[in-house]
Amino acid sequence: MRIAVIQEPPCFLNLPATIERAVALLRAVADSGADVAVFPETWLPGYPVWLDDAPDACLWDHAPAKALFRHLREHAPRIDGPEIATLSETVASTGCHMVMGLHEKDGGTLYNSMLFVAPDGRRAVHRKLVPTYTERLVWGRGDGSGLVTLDTPHGAVGGLVCWEHWMPLARAAMHALGEAIHVAQWPWVKDIHQVASRHYAFEGRCFVAASGCVMSGDDILKGFDSASGPPVARAMLEQMGGASDLVLRGGSAVIAPDGSYLSEPSYDSRETVFADLDADLIEEARLTLDVDGHYSRPDIFTLSVDTGSHRNVEFDDGG
Repeated sequence: MRIAVIQEPPCFLNLPATIERAVALLRAVADSGADVAVFPETWLPGYPVWLDDAPDACLWDHAPAKALFRHLREHAPRIDGPEIATLSETVASTGCHMVMGLHEKDGGTLYNSMLFVAPDGRRAVHRKLVPTYTERLVWGRGDGSGLVTLDTPHGAVGGLVCWEHWMPLARAAMHALGEAIHVAQWPWVKDIHQVASRHYAFEGRCFVAASGCVMSGDDILKGFDSASGPPVARAMLEQMGGASDLVLRGGSAVIAPDGSYLSEPSYDSRETVFADLDADLIEEARLTLDVDGHYSRPDIFTLSVDTGSHRNVEFDDGG
């Protein structure tokens, strides 16, 4: 099978324009023979880079931060909304599976989510279990119902988001699901993220698509302006360096089950990274290591995973 890891930028914080860009990219990679197309973390409609690079991002009751969050919410899709329906229709028409990172809106909360869509209409959703550091200003926490894979003709496809790759028990749960392909989504795949992605491939004996984005200061402001973002929020984005400076540098790569690169990391380039995957490599790698099988010790170590979906309020009609 062929996998395509897209590291083109979104139309930053402009949901309709980013959907149009996603549709065009999906069609392009499908025309290039891709069976699975992978997008970076919260690509729809853009990773909240101001949390890392705007000095005032964490100030209490800060008008620009509040306005920027409001604008982000206005451009965050719902899983059952028309924007995701458009992407699903594109997946169905191209026959190319999709893994999309998005800001998912549910009630009054945003989640850092990973959406898996198959051409036959099946979907799976993973929500990041623990937003990292300042990300907790933006996203809620996922639950065990999102520890999922999507079955494809090429094996099970699953994924984790960013620092979830340093949650040992989350990794153990995903390994038990028997991933053939694991999507590791990052804002961009810096060196330590390459280490985590390669380690996951070796430990899980699966292919890993490490997915990062390339985006400049100019991309950020042009995208925001194209959506008529509030001027008070723009001030936050203007704090992040020059127009030509790359805020996110890509680094997308595809890694084999032995931890070696099938496609070396690509930095600073707006492109799609392709790799052809040979499923036989998974079977051969399991000769020496299967962390959910012959290399496990269930007589000593066990893990219980609650896969229920948890809500604060449950309504019972008594029926």
